[in-house]
Order: sequence, then structure tokens, then C-alpha cells
Amino acid sequence: MSRYDSRTTLFSQDGRLMQVEYAIKAVTAAAPCLAILAEDGVVFAAQKKLVSKLSDQRTSEKMYRIDDHIVCAVSGLTSDANLLIDEARTYSQRWLATYDELIPVETLVRYISDYKQNYTHHGGLRPFGVSFLFGGWDQRLGFQLYQTDPSGNYAAWVATSIGGSAPEIASAMKQYITSNAQRVTIDEAKKYAISALVKTTYIAKVSSEKIEVLTLTLSNKTKVTATYATAAEIDAIYETLA
Repeated sequence: MSRYDSRTTLFSQDGRLMQVEYAIKAVTAAAPCLAILAEDGVVFAAQKKLVSKLSDQRTSEKMYRIDDHIVCAVSGLTSDANLLIDEARTYSQRWLATYDELIPVETLVRYISDYKQNYTHHGGLRPFGVSFLFGGWDQRLGFQLYQTDPSGNYAAWVATSIGGSAPEIASAMKQYITSNAQRVTIDEAKKYAISALVKTTYIAKVSSEKIEVLTLTLSNKTKVTATYATAAEIDAIYETLA
């Protein structure tokens, strides 16, 4: 093992940070997540990998509520994700206490990205092996979708994916969503999300035990609602794809 492999702060001779690349590989080994920015909300979908038949299927290790108006989906090391989720929730509440308003979505995403990037250039630390999809709404920009990776990079997207099979999922979604100007509806986005997962992850029989879908929508002009799709709804969408 070279010193470039063992130290997070050293560039290799060809300008690479190997520990960051290894962290990104940890993300690609995880179950995939995707998200689509619709004209009236955001849709998240993820493949669920059952650890045991005895595990409680009502819990989610993929999607988390950060604040009333922000939800995230994760791929990678769950323990790393838990730490960053707690940090995001704490920062969001500090913002509310300081400014008496909900934190803008991109402000939170930038903070978490900076937090992750800080772990890539200090000795004694290692990069976080987790990527996030952040979806939310604020009064300035409306609904938004962002992706962050272990290096600390983030970008806004209309549709994107993280985890295993992410390139294949992104390619499948391009068949449905061609540009930011052609936003789809929430119902269309749910159908496209499930279709992309089924086509690229080879799920033999789709059910709520294998796929979870969450939607963010707006009610009463400022209230953001996060809703999980029911098993019956997922099955009904799958039947339309068969």
C-alpha cells in the first residue's frame, strides 16, 4: 500500500485522492436511490435490501426527514449517514432559532457538503462513505433537488441517482425526462422512478418490501407534505408497466 492510499491529505502523482475514491466506491456498493423533480413536487424511490425476514419493514434506512420542508435519501454507510443526518437536523434547527424562518434548501445542502469536504483534507479523519439526495421546498426557489457525494461536491438536478447501478438508472430516466423545461407530474414521476429501478436492478417482483417511494408535495401554498406510497399503490403502478 502506498502512502497515497493511507493518507487522506496526499494527492497521488496523477492528482487523485485515493481515500475519497474509496469512499465513492462504498456508495456504489450500496442499494440504489433515485429522485425526480416534478412540476408539483419531488419523488424519491429506493431499492430496499432485506437483512432478515424478521426485520421490521416499517422502518427505512434510505429516506429521512431533515426538517418540515426537506427530505433526504442516502446510499452508502448507514453509520456515516446517521451522523450527517443528525448534523443536518441540528444545523436546520439552529437556523430556525436564529432567523425565525425555515432554512433554504440549498443553504443546508451547502453546509453538509462543506462538512463532508472538511473530512477530506485533515489528518486523522477519513471521508464519509455516503452520498445524499436532498429534496425540499422554499419560498425563493420552490421545489429543488440536489445530490452530494463523499468529496463534498453538490449539484442541482432534475433527475438523478446514487448507489449501485446509478449510471444505468440515470440512462433509463433520460428516456422520460429530457430537460428542465419539460417537468413531469408527481404521478408520472412515480411511474418513471419505479420503471427505472425495475429495468436496471433486475427486481423480479416489485412490492413494498423491495421498493419504497416517497413524495414531497405542497399544500396550503407553504406546507410541505412527505408521503410514502402504499403497497397497493406500488403494486398498481407496477401492473401498468408489465
